[in-house]
Amino acid sequence: MEVKVRPFDCWDDFKNYRIEYYKDYLEAKDKGGIRWAGSAWSFDPVPAGLGEDVYPLTGEPYGATAAFFREFSVRALETIERKGAARDLCGYMRNYWGSVAMDKYLLADGTEIEPFPKPDFNFTIHICCTHAKWYHYAAELEGGVPTYAVDISVGPGYQLDDKKIEYVVRQLEDAVTWMEKVTGREYDDELLIKAVENEAKSMTLWSKICKLNQAVPAPMEEKSMFSFYVMTLLRRSDERVVKLYEKLYDEVESRVKRGIGALTHEQFRFVTDNPPPWPFLKVYRYLEQTYGAVSVGSIYTFGLGAAWVGMDEKGENWIWEVAPTPEEAGYEIHDRRSALWWTAMFNLKYRASWQHEYSHWIRKQETLQMVKDWKADAIIMHLNRGCELWNMSTLEVRDYLVKNDVPVATYEGNMADPREFDEARTFNVIDSFMQSLGIERLV
Repeated sequence: MEVKVRPFDCWDDFKNYRIEYYKDYLEAKDKGGIRWAGSAWSFDPVPAGLGEDVYPLTGEPYGATAAFFREFSVRALETIERKGAARDLCGYMRNYWGSVAMDKYLLADGTEIEPFPKPDFNFTIHICCTHAKWYHYAAELEGGVPTYAVDISVGPGYQLDDKKIEYVVRQLEDAVTWMEKVTGREYDDELLIKAVENEAKSMTLWSKICKLNQAVPAPMEEKSMFSFYVMTLLRRSDERVVKLYEKLYDEVESRVKRGIGALTHEQFRFVTDNPPPWPFLKVYRYLEQTYGAVSVGSIYTFGLGAAWVGMDEKGENWIWEVAPTPEEAGYEIHDRRSALWWTAMFNLKYRASWQHEYSHWIRKQETLQMVKDWKADAIIMHLNRGCELWNMSTLEVRDYLVKNDVPVATYEGNMADPREFDEARTFNVIDSFMQSLGIERLV
């Protein structure tokens, strides 16, 4: 059956925001502003209290952008390897370090700028073995940058209690004092409150948009989602990001009502899991064009920057339902402490990608439930050598899904190192898998 398709009306809005984001960071000092760098999982609203001219650079999206431009990525990777960085370290991190070591900054369109813009401070979190160390070493490469890392390793959200939240809140309170000291600026609590509210709106809006992709035909395919989901990892506390997601939600909802799909011929639905091989996104187009196979999402695109209810109170079942905003939860944010408490609780409890880092069981449940809720016929898993944390339980999850009658294909690669991907071999894996399921080729 043929399905109506059409480009996204808001595509250019998302594209232009991303272009401006990297330019704003580059030009921040010319405007008298402040630059800060850190993980995309950092508590993004906290530096917002320093003023309206504060511009972030989140490392994982930057590393993915570098990976997409293969020639730049290879130069960056080889540069940092000559300084002693091991090839089994985080691919995003090595692209970032290599870019700093080359003193070349990459814009969203692939333009290279010299020198690499030095941040006023680094502000990050620590959950995997490299998050804090990423910015400690970046600070050394840049000749000395004040660096602050927040330890968030307090366990899964369904086991969260006041003591664990307080542990993180106190670190954030100390971070505010530290930021005032290193920047010489007075902190504005009203800007923090607004940023915390925007964060919750952005993350829950993206969750609602992901839920719409349960429709048949799917209104979005994952390759397009890669351009949409990243806003929550660039600057989710920005009111402009909230407006972008409001616009996208309205458009996707309209597409569902009108039966507009991502593919003209949707004959197979699948989900994925790990970060994709950014230099080789043609894998997704091959599946679409050759087999009418649409990726309806993944625990990566859905879990990284969205907010979900997650595990039930007993820790037995995963629930892909949208988490509440402060207003919906009846929580009043009225001062610095209440704002910091909310952002700590909200991320620790509802950020899906933090939950499965603590337990193979959680990842098994969220993946199996995603297959069911998004009506997927199978899962195609990326055995990603570029991220130890995300790939930590992939094969255990694979075995669990097979035992639950979910067809699974796996291919090897690296999310951010173009040298670690065999294109021909991957396409052979896909062809064999699809043929084993009796899926006919369209071309």
